[in-house]
Formats: sequence, structure tokens, C-alpha cells
Amino acid sequence: MALNYIWIAFFIVAFAVGAVKTVFFGDYDVFPEMMSSTFTSAHTAFEISLGLTGVLALWLGIMRIGEKGGVVNALSRLLSPVFVRLFPDIPKGHPAAGSIFMNIAANMLGLDNAATPLGLKAMSQMQELNEKKDTATDPMIMFLVLNTSGLTVIPVSIMVYRAQLGAANPTDVFVPLLLSTFFSTLAGVVAVCLYQRINLFNRTLLATLFIMCLFVAGIVWGVSMLDKERLNIVSSLTASILLTGVIVAFVLAGMRKRVNVYEAFIEGAKDGFTTAVRIIPYLIAILVAVGMFRASGAMDMLISGMRWLVAITGCDTSFVEALPTALMKPLSGSGARGLMIDAMSTYGVDSYVGRLVCLFQGSCDTTFYILAVYFGSVGIRYTRHAVTCGLLADLAGVVAAIFISNVFF
Repeated sequence: MALNYIWIAFFIVAFAVGAVKTVFFGDYDVFPEMMSSTFTSAHTAFEISLGLTGVLALWLGIMRIGEKGGVVNALSRLLSPVFVRLFPDIPKGHPAAGSIFMNIAANMLGLDNAATPLGLKAMSQMQELNEKKDTATDPMIMFLVLNTSGLTVIPVSIMVYRAQLGAANPTDVFVPLLLSTFFSTLAGVVAVCLYQRINLFNRTLLATLFIMCLFVAGIVWGVSMLDKERLNIVSSLTASILLTGVIVAFVLAGMRKRVNVYEAFIEGAKDGFTTAVRIIPYLIAILVAVGMFRASGAMDMLISGMRWLVAITGCDTSFVEALPTALMKPLSGSGARGLMIDAMSTYGVDSYVGRLVCLFQGSCDTTFYILAVYFGSVGIRYTRHAVTCGLLADLAGVVAAIFISNVFF
């Protein structure tokens, strides 16, 4: 529903701005430019969607091998000691715990097709433990915030879009994205723990947090020792090695489980083709609306207003052009994706803004959409502190993305 109103607003505001510029400023080219942008944007959206087919088929095929090879289950077992502490109200051995672990593990690996059904199943199982059926429980809120914090280890879709738009090295955002999503998730978990009075000083939680912070600190220290040119080389090389390692590891895991890796790959690749075709109408709808919004001059007015507000604080305004993506992300994933593609096309896929919008897209998630789908599936009306904690996680991801992009790019 939110996207419906946003989509309508793009057209209404674009028309209003175009009318004002035509009537009061004599700009008779604005409406022809707006009309031209609709055809250009639709053509661009179709080309991008078709170009996604090959890479999506490749990665979803690899992910399906990993899924059948037991990688998701292995990751779930690895996360189990930590998640037991984060969900103290779920009885030991309850089926909801397994679904939660599997959902988070699937999200971390970018397996959206597997993550959503597992998430809905986990929510249904937690609802069985809920004494107030219309009110969100503490475990439900923790689960939702972990989903909305954008915790993803392998950002397949973002790298796919960068590759399709001609990035010199589509994986160069891999390490910055990993750092950004870490801070987003950390902020979300800490916020929920404070609300729910979960003991953050538990030995297991502290040890996990210490190891993760040590890892991030090591990356930050390593980054500080390199100039920008070497940093780009090291970041790209690291990402390439890790992603290649993931492919090999998934294939080996499938072989170990005696999975027919070729058939598993084909099965996943078919999903990739279907996904690429399915997003065509959505991408066209968003890019046409955003194209008209930009052609009318409304986007420039919005960005100028944001730049003015940021300049008042005395901060650097170089990140302002990427902010529309950050503001859209909590409301709509497809809307944010459209703005991300529009920014990369306008400013350049390898520009500072082009890379920053990728970090915004990957470091947080569609908070309101996820809450509506997951809570709506079990009839939850009172969300308590879920929205607050989810938005705090998104804000942390945006702030972290800005600082990290300044270091890397």
C-alpha cells in the first residue's frame, strides 16, 4: 500500500512541478522531456531486467547447491548458541527456534526465496506461544529487527545490478557492504536487547560481539594503512577470492552430501530466470515514475533542499545525491531499487554516489514492508517497539554506509 501512494506521488509532484515551470517560468521543454523520459526509462528497465537473467541464474544456481548441500543447516547450527540467548522466551527445542535459525542463515546467504517462507513459518510458530494474539511478543520483535537490519553476507542482487550497468569491478562494494550491514544489525540487536532487558553481558553474547568487533576493527585498521588506490585493489581482490571460495565451498558441500550438483544448479538457475522476468513490470513502473520525477526537476529540488539542510550543520554534502535511496528503503524495496539504479545511471555506476546507493540498499531493509507481511500473516495489530528498533537499525546502517564509503571510495 505504501508503494502505491509513493508511486502516485511521483507522478503528481512531477506534473505539478512541470506545470509551475511551464506557466510561471516559460519552460516549454519540461513536458516533452518528461514524456521522453518515460520511454527512455521503460527501455532502460527492460534492458536491465533482461541483462540480469544470466547473472541471477548463475548465483541462484550456486545458492541452490549450497542449500541442498547443507550450508544453511550448518550456518544455523553455528548461530544456535547466540540465538538461544537472543530469544530467551522460546522454549528449548521448540520448532520456532529451528525456523528462526534457518531464516537468518538463508538471509545471510542471500537466499530470499528460501528465507521468506521460513520467516513466515517461524512467525506462525511463535504465534502459537503468544498469549495475546493481537500483540507482538519479544521474540517476534527480535526476529523482525534481525530481518529488517539487512544482515546479508553475500549481496548477490546488488553485485548483479552493478555488473549489468557496466561497473569496472562489480564486487568492489562487497567489503564496505559487509561492514555497513554489521553496524546496522548490531544497532538493531542492542536496541531490542535494551527494550527487552536481555542481558548483553552474557558470556556467549559478549564473546560473539567481541569476535565480530575485533574482526571489524581489524578491517578498519588494515584500511587505515592503505592509500585509496591500494585499498581498491585489496578490497576487490578480497571480494573476488571470498566469492570464488563460496562457489567452490558450495560445490564441495553438495558433493559431500552426494547431491547432484548439476541438477541442483539447473533448478536454481531456472528460479533465477523466472525472477529476472518477474521483476520487469515492477522495474518499469518504478523507473518510469522516477524518470518523470527527475525530468520535471522535482528530484533536483528535493536534493537541493537536502543539501541545504546538511550544509547548515557544516557537514560535507557529497553524499546528499544518494539520500533518496536511503529514505525510500524502509518503505519499499522495489522503490529503493529503482532509485539506486537511477542514481547509478545518472551519476555513474563507479562514482562515489553510485557506490554509496549500493551501500544504502544493502545495509538496511524494507522495515515497514517486512513488518506488514510478517505481522500481517499472523494477525498482529500492536507492534510495540518493533518499528522504533527497526528504524534505528536502518539509521545506523545509513550513517555507517556514509562513513565507510568515505573511507573506501
